[in-house]
Amino acid sequence: MSDTQQRIDTLVKSNDVLLFMKGNASFPQCGFSGRAVQILKACGVDAKAIKTVNVLEDDAIRQGIKEYSNWPTIPQLYIKGEFIGGSDIMMEMYENGELQQVINAPK
Repeated sequence: MSDTQQRIDTLVKSNDVLLFMKGNASFPQCGFSGRAVQILKACGVDAKAIKTVNVLEDDAIRQGIKEYSNWPTIPQLYIKGEFIGGSDIMMEMYENGELQQVINAPK
């Protein structure tokens, strides 16, 4: 595992709610990232509890996360170490109540 993959793995495993995004929760820098943050807030996640990684600040992470998850786009949400998906999947899961269940499930 490369250093970048190891860094990503450590982040994923040490944060309950982790969002790889463009920008941060206070200042998203793309519409999809903004939508992802809003969905998490709608699920009752405190904005301060959302650990974000701004992929625009680290190109190795920006490319590495796509390899780590085998998912081509950003944002990417991880909950309790499990890859959930991007903003479209988050919205679908939110609308059917599944995302709230995943967030509130015990570890």
